[in-house]
Amino acid sequence: KRGIPEDIANAVLFRLQEQGLVNDEEFARAWSESRQRAKKLSKRVIASELQSKGVSADVIEIVIAEIDEAGEYENALEFATRKLRSVSRFETEVIYRRVHSALMRKGYGSSLINRVLRELDISPR
Repeated sequence: KRGIPEDIANAVLFRLQEQGLVNDEEFARAWSESRQRAKKLSKRVIASELQSKGVSADVIEIVIAEIDEAGEYENALEFATRKLRSVSRFETEVIYRRVHSALMRKGYGSSLINRVLRELDISPR
């Protein structure tokens, strides 16, 4: 893509793969773990990010399958708890909207969001 002859690029890529320096699955797994830990992102968002980085659908499927539901719930709960501290001065309805919206932006599904909000005793009224 960058003006390098294809045969040379393929030879270099092959050599890097032989040495174990290029491995999409390892990259995807490390990316996934990092994004879950640091940003508390959902499976959906992580899959989208990996796709935009050119990781194959097969590898994405393998890596996303390794994320268990309990871990995703814990991440959502931890994130919502942090968010709740920053919006606690507002009225109940505003708190609900802000925490709900923040979880949606992280890519969590509505059933998981509702479960987290119930756990934290946050309701729209």
